[in-house]
Amino acid sequence: MTGVSMDLILPDDLIGRILAYLPIASIFRAGSVCRRWHEIVSSRRFLWNFLDGLSQKPWYFMFTNSDEPVGYAYDPILRKWYSIELPCIQTPNWFIASSCGLVCFMDNDSRSELHVCNPVTKKSKKLEDPPGLKFPDYSALSISVNRTSHDYTVSVVKSKQVPENFFQWDVSIHIYDSETMMWKTSLTEVMTGWRGGDESVICNGILYFLIYSCGGGTPENRHGLVTYSLSNRSSPLIRSFIPVPAPLTCGRLMNLKEKLVMVGGIGKQDRPDIVKGIGIWVLEGRNWVDVARMPHKYFQGFGELDDVFASSGTDNLIYIQSYGAPALLVFDMSLKLWKWAQKCPVSKKFPLQLFTGFCFEPRLEFDP
Repeated sequence: MTGVSMDLILPDDLIGRILAYLPIASIFRAGSVCRRWHEIVSSRRFLWNFLDGLSQKPWYFMFTNSDEPVGYAYDPILRKWYSIELPCIQTPNWFIASSCGLVCFMDNDSRSELHVCNPVTKKSKKLEDPPGLKFPDYSALSISVNRTSHDYTVSVVKSKQVPENFFQWDVSIHIYDSETMMWKTSLTEVMTGWRGGDESVICNGILYFLIYSCGGGTPENRHGLVTYSLSNRSSPLIRSFIPVPAPLTCGRLMNLKEKLVMVGGIGKQDRPDIVKGIGIWVLEGRNWVDVARMPHKYFQGFGELDDVFASSGTDNLIYIQSYGAPALLVFDMSLKLWKWAQKCPVSKKFPLQLFTGFCFEPRLEFDP
């Protein structure tokens, strides 16, 4: 009896339904099998089949060079690393934010060159320069994508010291709307005793960003969180102040299913600049709820400085990466499970080499 290939029997739409259940990396490989499969996975019908069977998890892109924006993307489903090229970005030290398949890059020099791209499809768009202060001392970037309309909002929070006054800082919030393709300056005010930084995120229409004491306060009060409604445009910012849940050396903000989550380095009691542990909290109303503490066996690889790790996440996964090594730790919020990712196919070439990265959703249907 002669065997017959299944793809000679099955119609295109059924093959598309089957391929749609593959992880996204396997879909791209399937598209190179033959012309027919390439046409199937490139079709609009396949895209909707893919969305129906969607069970993807967020990937993590790790930069492996301090000067060039090159690296590998980690797929937690197949536990594999893939070498991919990022469009637009020129150096790894650019500001990066992601949401729902789109990634926003902002240059670290003028803080005015912004691009939005889909790192999987490589489609990108350069945004107009944002208004406001040129060359601010600190900037915080965030992006939020509407999963229904596919419109997106980009926010840039700029902070610049008032001349000859260390305790006062000009803070401004600038919002880009992809539907109107225009920037608006939503808020400008002077903060006393606090300055902005480089951490911000948008959850459920609320912009959250960390502020930092410039008045030499106690270790418990060196960091704070402020909120800004993108619809109500409330002010002044300090009225929305929320204390952080512990004396922090640093904090990383992220949106997990429209909940604000913070991963923070916890400072020692006698030496607040030294990290003694890493914690995870979720904001409920105006109160922080303790989610997890990194077990000591994992924490040992994170050193003893005040700013020793990168962290980002979405859906149910949080990625934590030491700046000093290409090791990647994954925390599953639903299972409360810690796990090392598969080893990245790169090694440390010199003692001071630094590594960083960002999390993004591998999606086909979102274009900038």
